[in-house]
Amino acid sequence: MITKINKTIKSAVQLTFILLCSFSVKAQIQFPSIDVQHYDFAIQLNDANDIIKGQARVHIKFLKDVPGFALNLVKTNSKGKGMLVSAVTEGGKNIAFVQDSDVVHFNTQAKSSSLHTYTITYAGIPADGLIISKNEFGHRTFFGDNWPNRAHNWLPCADYPADKATVDFIVTAPDHYQVVANGLKTGETLLPNHLKLTHWTETAQLPTKVMVIGVADFAIDHTGDVGKTPVYTYVFPESKEAGFKSYAVAKEILPFYIKKFGPYAYEKLANVQSKTIFGGMENAGAIFYFENSVTSKGIEELMAHEIAHQWFGDAASEKSFAHLWLSEGFATYMTNVYLENKYGTDTLQKREAADRVTVLKFEKRRLSPVVDTAVKGNFMQLLNANSYQKGGWVLHMLRRKLGDTLFWKGIRNYYAKYNGGNANTDDLRKVMEQASGQNLEQFFKQWLYTAGHPHIGITWKYNASANVIELKVNQQQNDLFEFPLEILVDKQLFTIQLTNKSASALFKVSGKPSAIKVDPNVNLLADFEVSEGN
Repeated sequence: MITKINKTIKSAVQLTFILLCSFSVKAQIQFPSIDVQHYDFAIQLNDANDIIKGQARVHIKFLKDVPGFALNLVKTNSKGKGMLVSAVTEGGKNIAFVQDSDVVHFNTQAKSSSLHTYTITYAGIPADGLIISKNEFGHRTFFGDNWPNRAHNWLPCADYPADKATVDFIVTAPDHYQVVANGLKTGETLLPNHLKLTHWTETAQLPTKVMVIGVADFAIDHTGDVGKTPVYTYVFPESKEAGFKSYAVAKEILPFYIKKFGPYAYEKLANVQSKTIFGGMENAGAIFYFENSVTSKGIEELMAHEIAHQWFGDAASEKSFAHLWLSEGFATYMTNVYLENKYGTDTLQKREAADRVTVLKFEKRRLSPVVDTAVKGNFMQLLNANSYQKGGWVLHMLRRKLGDTLFWKGIRNYYAKYNGGNANTDDLRKVMEQASGQNLEQFFKQWLYTAGHPHIGITWKYNASANVIELKVNQQQNDLFEFPLEILVDKQLFTIQLTNKSASALFKVSGKPSAIKVDPNVNLLADFEVSEGN
């Protein structure tokens, strides 16, 4: 998702941060003994109240012998929000269970490698995760909003990114609503009492963070197809004219990414006007955007970010939130790459320069590495400049280090290997090393596991008798980095390779420089102080 977009949608960003501050997302207990294979979520919605009724069939493979197991689900609290489980069965037989505030414990034995299907019947008012509200036109809506681990507010599940599964949503709702979800619509049936059942099936492995339903009065447009992938727009009827036009840019973005990264993992791409708390939320094959996105000047940038997530974050997912940059940093940089391709290299340089300013400002407030293992809960705090802009900058510098051919070979190989699975930062490093034939341990260590960035002091002096400039470069931070430093002297480009705290160099010039520019092509995440020596 994206929480920092640009000035044209500043109001949405402000709303996002206000809302984020109101959520305290706890770390869930994880369940290493189970691997969920598939979810069937049957959800009943109504217009009389906010109570949902659910029946989840959870298909589980056990990874070791266990006397019992558990799933994440928030229990009804003192304010009446949460889910209350009324029954658990397997093959029609009742299973004993105990529900605490955040987890349901199931008292049933299972053997290693065995497969079991449990049916969990529950009901309640979602405390979070499924946003039941009214849109800006006063119409009732229901929108899933699961990131990072909010799905278990309304769905019994293993609510962490390392456990991926296929999913079916079977939604029963008043018949005036249209329903969108992951996958393809496999059924729609009118029922008595003005109800309608809509069935969506997703056959790709997903983390719970991007499983979703959206239920509203929608106007729907089939924008077109990219290869065999249909592209749809779902907007509120009042937004039909603006939304159908602005969301159509998705049909330009999707083929660019397919060519760059590899095949699109899902059977459709739906772009949905919604009530997400974020600027955009990258739900797999059914991306949700904030309400006013339909008229935003920044919609192309926003859609490029969320569509990039379909590869990075959704299909190839991080193993844990400490490695969130593999999702957000990738989406940030691939947005810049898309805009570079469409509008030119100047656009890429301007965006990287702006991202650099954002990173340096953030580090003054919070000095932490990109791979931030100190955050154990409230993962919302990881939606910061380290995960987004600095992660994007790491990819930019890696691209410059390897060159385009090897960089894009590595990115395609990474996606091909982890599509449908999970990776951490070292997994990416190993793939990029294999593709490039280079040792990247120092590069990854300094940019991703070390807090901060290079503070570079540069002094230069012109030697008229020899027609050379003498350069002295000094790293002023404690942790030393290794990097190439480009310096433009008038129209001549020179490179100094920094491997120690300081370095000196002599460069032949035709006369005293009228201008010296450090990092003219915007290829280094650093700050610079330049002075002329005596």
